[in-house]
Amino acid sequence: MSVFDVLIGQDRVVAQLTAAAQDARAVRAGGQARGEMTHAWLFTGPPGSGREDAARALAAALQCTDPGPPGCGQCDGCHQSLIGNHADVAMIVSERLSLAVAEARDIIKRSSRLPTLGRWQVTVIESAERMTDEASNAVLKTVEEPPPHSVLMLCAPSTEDLLPTIRSRCRLVPLVTPTCGALAAELTRRDGIEPSMAAFAARAAQGHVARARRLSTEQAARTERREVLSLPRSLGSVGTALAAAKELVDAAARESVAVNTPRDAAERAGLESAFGVGVTGKGFAAGPRGMKGAVTQLEKDQKSRATQSRREALDRALVDLLAFYRDVLVVQLGAGVDLVHGDLGEQTAVVARATTAEATLHRVDAILACRTDLDENVAPLLAVEAMALTLR
Repeated sequence: MSVFDVLIGQDRVVAQLTAAAQDARAVRAGGQARGEMTHAWLFTGPPGSGREDAARALAAALQCTDPGPPGCGQCDGCHQSLIGNHADVAMIVSERLSLAVAEARDIIKRSSRLPTLGRWQVTVIESAERMTDEASNAVLKTVEEPPPHSVLMLCAPSTEDLLPTIRSRCRLVPLVTPTCGALAAELTRRDGIEPSMAAFAARAAQGHVARARRLSTEQAARTERREVLSLPRSLGSVGTALAAAKELVDAAARESVAVNTPRDAAERAGLESAFGVGVTGKGFAAGPRGMKGAVTQLEKDQKSRATQSRREALDRALVDLLAFYRDVLVVQLGAGVDLVHGDLGEQTAVVARATTAEATLHRVDAILACRTDLDENVAPLLAVEAMALTLR
């Protein structure tokens, strides 16, 4: 059992992080450093590769209290770090569209504190690519002049997503997309998924660990996928293409609402409780009036989170469509490799016979252009409508 067991198909990364944790323990014990440990880390890799899992695992290994190899996964230090309760491990999860300078300053302030329970003060910034320029410049100071007990871990899709001055001062940990075989085996071993279902989910998810787990365990996820992949059959006319585009956008919005509504309500109830809403007696009359600013900020944060959630749901749909047209191209070229959406082989063959490889490449370009447009804040419906018309 090790905290690094969660990393699938990342043997090189596990070896690197294990060596770093061992070096860190030797340094704290007064031994000689071997250069494996550093104060700033940058975890990169495609979505679903496990960037955040790798950072959390290293944080746990650094706080491990077991006398054996660091990262046992059983001691209080490991357990509390992994579940997010360790006093000296902060997981900064920005679910909004950007991470602002005020949040960055809080990160800097926290990283300067002395550890209270563990050996290090660890800060993990997930989705570090969302830092604004001002936030990045603020974080840069901590990277350039780190306190001796501080460890900063940044997670981003690629090195290009961060300022050159930041990435040049970080130890790079590049993760790769797990192979379908490795992912399927892990789903069977860890989650008890039947092998054929695990193989289907691993391939359909294209190596994305969280999505593969959801596809293998939730019928709703498999239904959503099939509905998305029915779009190529819904492009008979301009009207049906536009209707299909609207349904795709609406489906992403419904998914966002389903995920965020219970959470939004719980956050609002917690805020009202903190301000004494509904409580009577001396000293509570001003409470509800004083919470107006807090409610405004909460609603702003929730709106930003909902927008980000819709974008992520829509992007997952576009990735599925990309894989479908990739399969069409495979059939047209007679490439002889496995299809991503093997369960839709008949549909793939029909589309492949009805068009040419050149047309399929144009469709792939249209989906990629739509993803770029969404990243650049084009209205989702307009971007998807333009894509649907090109696909038609």
